Amino acid sequence: MSLAGFGRAELEAMLVGLRPKLHRYVARMAGSAIEGEDIVQEAVVKALAAHDGGALVERPEQWLFRIAHNAAQDHLRRRQRERSRMTEADMTGIEDISANAEIRLAAAASLRSFMQLTLAQRSAVILVDVLGLTLHETCEVTGATLAASKAALHRGRAELKALASAPADVAMPKLEPEEERRLRRYIDLFNARDFDGVRALIAEDVQVDVVNRTRLNGKKEASTYFGNYERLGDWALSLGFVEARPAILIRNPQAGGAPRGFMLIEWRGEEVVQIRDFRHAPYCIAEADVLLVPSEQE
Repeated sequence: MSLAGFGRAELEAMLVGLRPKLHRYVARMAGSAIEGEDIVQEAVVKALAAHDGGALVERPEQWLFRIAHNAAQDHLRRRQRERSRMTEADMTGIEDISANAEIRLAAAASLRSFMQLTLAQRSAVILVDVLGLTLHETCEVTGATLAASKAALHRGRAELKALASAPADVAMPKLEPEEERRLRRYIDLFNARDFDGVRALIAEDVQVDVVNRTRLNGKKEASTYFGNYERLGDWALSLGFVEARPAILIRNPQAGGAPRGFMLIEWRGEEVVQIRDFRHAPYCIAEADVLLVPSEQE
């Protein structure tokens, strides 16, 4: 399939179907499900712009992964992460073994574990062991040689095995009392369906990002966002952490109460100035490290 004669609507449909897979890749590259969504959005914008500019592409899916890969690299550079300094050895003779145990290990590894690999190792392990690409497809996405990709895969697998055998040390992050008070008040009003009370907390210039759906600016537009929740009954909110950041977890009481999404709230004093709602991006919470904060009654 080529982008020649490949309409924008077809590309947009491909992006919708591929978005969870793209996110899984870039989230593990960046070590953050939240930042991963930002990278995916950047890649989507670049892909659509390239299409509109008449780009000719032979394999659209690999092309989209290449755009996402480059966007992740740009993001990492902006964060001044250490870049891969791996020297390319003559690894051409290494046998390409994707044993089931290694695939399961890579799929189950946390984002924190992947961030301890070099960029080249991270990319190779995710593409081959998590997403199931061949080494040749991996080379096409990353631009690395076959020898370099084999080297990165071999060393990355070894490093993940070592990390998996290390004892886990996950402590509950600290939540400032004022932040906890504000978030619990917001959650209590929301759960009580007192949306007039919730709206009273919202700044006039509030920005609402319903991730993977829409963006709303100002209190008037944001009112529709709360109206949508008012009409639904498949949610309950709880206080928690997502990637060590204070967050509001969105649970479905009708399905066991497991988190299905989350919200990130930014404050200006006692006013809410930004809401990022990940309810419609379930692939984000699937990748994120999530902790539930016990209620005050527990």
